[in-house]
Amino acid sequence: MEVWVVGSSQVKMGRTDLACRDVGFCNNLNPKIFPRKSKICFGQTIRWPKASVRFTLKAAVQSEAVAKEKVSGDASISRRRSKPVDGVRLYVGLPLDVVSNCNTINHARAIAAGLKALKLLGVDGVELPVWWGIAEKEAMGKYEWSGYLALAEMVQKVGLKLHVSLCFHASGDPKIALPEWVSRIGEAQPSIFFTDLSGQLYKKCLSLAVDDLPVLDGKTPIQVYKEFCESFNSSFSPFMGSTITGISIGLGPDGELRYPSHHHPVKSRKIPGVGEFQCYDENMINHLKQHAQALGNPLWGLAGPHDAPNYDQSPNWNNFFKEQGGSWETAYGDFFLSWYSSQLISHGDRLLSLAASTFSDAPVTVAGKVPLMHSWYRTRSHASELTAGFYNTVNRDGYQVVAEMFGKNSCKMILPGMDLSDEHQLREACSSPETLLAQITAACRKHGVEISGQNSSVSGVPRGFEQIKKNLLGENAVVDLFTYQRMGAYFFSPEHFPSFTEFIRSLNQPELHADDLPEDEEEAAESPCSQPSKDLHMQAA
Repeated sequence: MEVWVVGSSQVKMGRTDLACRDVGFCNNLNPKIFPRKSKICFGQTIRWPKASVRFTLKAAVQSEAVAKEKVSGDASISRRRSKPVDGVRLYVGLPLDVVSNCNTINHARAIAAGLKALKLLGVDGVELPVWWGIAEKEAMGKYEWSGYLALAEMVQKVGLKLHVSLCFHASGDPKIALPEWVSRIGEAQPSIFFTDLSGQLYKKCLSLAVDDLPVLDGKTPIQVYKEFCESFNSSFSPFMGSTITGISIGLGPDGELRYPSHHHPVKSRKIPGVGEFQCYDENMINHLKQHAQALGNPLWGLAGPHDAPNYDQSPNWNNFFKEQGGSWETAYGDFFLSWYSSQLISHGDRLLSLAASTFSDAPVTVAGKVPLMHSWYRTRSHASELTAGFYNTVNRDGYQVVAEMFGKNSCKMILPGMDLSDEHQLREACSSPETLLAQITAACRKHGVEISGQNSSVSGVPRGFEQIKKNLLGENAVVDLFTYQRMGAYFFSPEHFPSFTEFIRSLNQPELHADDLPEDEEEAAESPCSQPSKDLHMQAA
């Protein structure tokens, strides 16, 4: 597919150059990326209504006063940030399976068209998931980067930046497995995987308990992860610092720093359960026993809590998380939760340290992702956070140690859920994503940790774009880069794409008043795209 541009016009507005576009595609794009029913991206060139036609290729330059108003938070953090004067940098995630299991680009022509559309909209870059199970699929140390290199070159040619997510986990949808050789080892040694109380294995990532154990054909997972990162660093050196500006390292399930406490299929109920502790694989139990013996309470190390609820049960179902008199407030509860969370923090420290040292000479930002476990946040025990590995309760701030660990390694923290608001959560789930986000943000501010944001899901939540803008541009905003997840059929659908383009415009294009413009340009400011013959269109041939 070829994409070409017809006509152009630029209207000079005071000191600001704005280029306006009408965007359209012809119908040879893959429907998985551009749905056939879309009137926006498929089948015809569309003229957008005047209210939504302003796609700025280059964000307007703001005055120094406006720029200063958008910088908030601790002064030392503001000095460290690279937030541009024209607003928050905006990235869009590429499809999870953009590179196939055979190391080719899936739907390459559609992806190329999508990249050009994003560039025209004024998006700064894209996020690329790089999968362990694809790049090191067949054998340890046998790397195949061809598909990812081709995609990096495609992004570079369009003029976008690239944030790379190194994924050491598997995906269920789309199906992307761990490396074949790792799965074979797991069949013989199931203890390399997380295990719950019933003995169910979680096979989408390795247990953090084996980080430093030589379970992978004589090497430790940490050694294998490091060699993977080193190979990536070497292979992509021509793109480092120019096209590739950031790298995040996978820290657990779905790339997040957490235990897979909520992986069990959800039953037909709307209220989420608390999840289950994932401490029953052989190596985790050994760690627990050693810790209990060292503290003089060997009986505490035989297993996890016996009175904790199951995956889809509420906190009050059993005794452990009860609001009053729950076991979580006892000496045993503190012993177990302290150990459980410390194992997660140590795991995160090992991986962030590995990434920071590997990419220390590359001009890129290193980051890791922390989940927003907001269900049951308004209960005293914060059960969903506890099972995920964050010892955060009404009596304890569990995110200070997390932020401290990120700060120690000079890594950026990625926080999802920027589109979630308290008013649209189920009341019965006692959820508060806004308060939890504020708590984590405060911990990051205290420890000088920079924050990147993400949304929870491209499927959308009520008033999601408004909530994102509040988190990015509000008085307490500390986010300088936001990644919208993710490109695909719904992303380019008529139900979604117009809202997204308006969201981009509202972030990158300041409101200009007539009083701010020279008199002879006021009329042009009111309707900069009023002459159809000079409009800029993108079509597919």
